Amino acid sequence: MSEPIRVILAGGGTAGHTSPLIATAEQLTAAGPVEILCIGTPKGLETRVIPDAGLSLALIPPVPLPRKPSGDLIALPLRLRTAVREAKALLREHRAQVVAGFGGYVSLPVYLAARAEKIPLVIHEGNVVAGLANKVGARFADAVVTSFPDTALPRARQLGLPVRAAIAGLDRDSRRAEARAHFSLPGEGHVVLVSGGSQGARSLNAATAAAIDRLLADGISILHVVGPANLTEDVVPRENVATAAVYRPVGYVDDMAQAYSAADVM
Repeated sequence: MSEPIRVILAGGGTAGHTSPLIATAEQLTAAGPVEILCIGTPKGLETRVIPDAGLSLALIPPVPLPRKPSGDLIALPLRLRTAVREAKALLREHRAQVVAGFGGYVSLPVYLAARAEKIPLVIHEGNVVAGLANKVGARFADAVVTSFPDTALPRARQLGLPVRAAIAGLDRDSRRAEARAHFSLPGEGHVVLVSGGSQGARSLNAATAAAIDRLLADGISILHVVGPANLTEDVVPRENVATAAVYRPVGYVDDMAQAYSAADVM
């Protein structure tokens, strides 16, 4: 049996970084012997979703990258030096042969550690507009791949967005009744799923709020993932008695396969 490839996967903060990381880990595991260590920070979504996916997770201090003068900018050199030192130690301890990064506050220290340790670095950018950590890392990465064709990163190739097996192979019809019951949605009628990502999106939330009455009057129910910080006291479930359509706001959805199964369109 061949020796396993020793891989570091770095990314976190939001589902936009953790979901493709977990999907990549699934594909690597399916492809052959591999030992994966994920690196995140204590403040991100990764502290929950990565262990829940059965993956090993190590933590280093977050390094926010301010875009204008602030206290974070003054503290940046020391924070970065500390985080890079801890990332180097993890790469050495894991005896990493390749590092793949997906963005977020954890990524830049890991990218710099990989460069210092002369370990091949692959960066995946999942957004149309690249994050600052990936913009910096792309300058010296061995390979850069993107989800979208127009993402402006040097030497980038469009690969697409890694998708978890539970989503790619989802049988929505067989799960629909259970999924709708889980979200307290009607068993019959159409359901629209609205999601602006794990943190929500203000413009999308505002547009949805303006359309609630009209959609419910037309018999269309809404499952709205508003983002944890946006689930305030005035964002409440609603129902149109005449059509039985409902509005169900939630802060965050752990199992997006269940949300997709409940909906007819997103």
